Amino acid sequence: KMAAAAGAAAAAGLWSEVNRCGQNGDFARALKSVNKILQINKDDVTALQCKVVCLIQNGNFKEALGVINTHTKVLTSDVIAFEKAYCEYRLNRIESALKTIQSASQQTDKLKELYGQVLYRLERYDDCLAAYRDLIRNSQDEYEEERKTNLSAVVAAQSTWEKVVPEDLGLREATYELCYNSACALIGQGKLNEAMKKLQKAEELCRQSLSEDSDVTEEDIEAELAIIHGQMAYIMQLQGRTEDALQLYNQIIKLKPTDVGLLAVIANNIITINKDQNVFDSKKKVKLTNAEGVEHKLSKKQLQAIEFNKALLAMYTNQADQCRKLSASLQSQSPEHLLPVLIQAAQLCREKQHAKAVGLLQDFADQHPANAAEIKLTMAQLKIAQGSVTKACMILRSIEELQHKPGMVSALVTMYSHEEDIDSAIEVFTQAIQWYQQYQARTNHGCCVFQPKSPVHLSLIREAANFKLKHGRKKEAISDLEELWKQNPKDVHTLAQLISAYSLVDPEKAKVLSKHLPSSDTMSLKVDVDALENSHGATYVRKKAGKLTGDNQQKEQGQGEVKKKKKKKKGKLPKNYDPKVTPDPERWLPMRERSYYRGRKKGKKKDQVGKGTQGSTTTGSSELDASRTASSPPTSPRPGSGAAVSATSNVIPPRHQKPAGAPATKKKQQQKKKKGAKGGW
Repeated sequence: KMAAAAGAAAAAGLWSEVNRCGQNGDFARALKSVNKILQINKDDVTALQCKVVCLIQNGNFKEALGVINTHTKVLTSDVIAFEKAYCEYRLNRIESALKTIQSASQQTDKLKELYGQVLYRLERYDDCLAAYRDLIRNSQDEYEEERKTNLSAVVAAQSTWEKVVPEDLGLREATYELCYNSACALIGQGKLNEAMKKLQKAEELCRQSLSEDSDVTEEDIEAELAIIHGQMAYIMQLQGRTEDALQLYNQIIKLKPTDVGLLAVIANNIITINKDQNVFDSKKKVKLTNAEGVEHKLSKKQLQAIEFNKALLAMYTNQADQCRKLSASLQSQSPEHLLPVLIQAAQLCREKQHAKAVGLLQDFADQHPANAAEIKLTMAQLKIAQGSVTKACMILRSIEELQHKPGMVSALVTMYSHEEDIDSAIEVFTQAIQWYQQYQARTNHGCCVFQPKSPVHLSLIREAANFKLKHGRKKEAISDLEELWKQNPKDVHTLAQLISAYSLVDPEKAKVLSKHLPSSDTMSLKVDVDALENSHGATYVRKKAGKLTGDNQQKEQGQGEVKKKKKKKKGKLPKNYDPKVTPDPERWLPMRERSYYRGRKKGKKKDQVGKGTQGSTTTGSSELDASRTASSPPTSPRPGSGAAVSATSNVIPPRHQKPAGAPATKKKQQQKKKKGAKGGW
């Protein structure tokens, strides 16, 4: 009895210590006291609960969960459901946390709060929205502002990832968190300018809120603003202001924020700006996306986008095996997604395996008919790159949901025209026009209000008629033009085209139709000719008549319309002109074309310098043989033939012979120069 009494007294003292430490927030010391209590009574439920709470407060979630799982008989789900679910949530065991919450017999307010957080992490946004609305409606405490912030975050996530138009929650944006979430929702709707204004307001509210605390430094404020600035940079990137976005992204990275999710998103966005350029910087940035814990901070679509960009970066850096490995992993995670197979096809094309790439795309199109249209467009592009335009046309025409679209019709007609396959081009027009006729019949049968001919339908008929006229298919074009004219008998342009076509086929019919043309009186336009001539850009401007005074008026009246004769200027004669000498009749011809032209006098030997191997001479050995000199002098060249001397002639023409004594005079001049020169010794 005395031992039991002593134990009870010691336990009471320890409980007082636990209570005091809990109030002071000293949970490490409280944990020591709780452990002493458990030494006295190891199955004390209250002590075990306190131990779990102390471990949670100290951040030891794994150890706390271990205590709960070890004492399952004592710590039942009714007693400690919240603490267990919270530990699982913090350990990123989100599915387990959801099961623990759902298995609890009583749903307390704490469990409902945690339930909302778990649903948000599982990206079940509709259920999460309903949970927070219920919490806000049925609770009144100091955490109402935090609940509203979480509610706005759910709406922003729906707008961004599910493209749901957010409803107006009527929340007063008094905090920077609410402004930020509102901006994210606007980005999801594509309202970038409005989103930027919201972010600027959020930045202002954040500075005001944090500057009121004297302990907060400017660095702390900048760290808190990093996520707002990151979203601003993202808007700039979407608006095409990549240089501004890149600058702001790099500023945030220099701050070294502790949020690994923020750093991963910014690094990924920089990689998308770099694309296939600056790959060294991209390889450095991709390391930030591999940081520990990133997968728990970002949504599934964000993580998927990062993995796609990793695969593309591997392709751009010629890491073919890595690219194939990443794209195959992505395809196994999302078999219906287009990007993994497109990346694999692009890698094969870089390796010049175009046929294999087309086969890969064809297999994917067969397995996933819902995405076949986009895949077939890519296949057609590959065929065009290979020069197989006709095969590309066949692939495009197999896309049933697009074959009647004006853009597709235009592309097919252009490609067939390039291949000079006019019949196939006309067939494309015919099929598209028939599709619109059948569509009209279906909608009219269903009592739908529908125009007799839609603008797209009429446009196709007109383009078909113009195409047929251009390629000489006048009879086929006439039927299209008649159809257009029936739809709008007042269309003068169509009637003119129809008359022009009939004039080449049936002139009598053209004359009959020409009677439907409006008369020239009705077609006259009220045009101010003077205003038109004086307008800016007129090619002809009529000069205004000047005032005539005095003698000028008399001359005009007396002489009438006599035009003044211009005086002819005397031609200028050359300075060395001699009237006694007859001018050269060939003076108007270029010098090379004159009969007495003998070619250039100087520099003829310069053309021969440097030709042949080193040490060789330009003349043959036969030319140096005096015994083989020609016995008769060469004849003079014919007039007009120039001074072309045969390469085998060894006789120097008189014009090229040097005067006697020339070498001697040259030596004398050199001697004089030597005498006058100053020595440099």
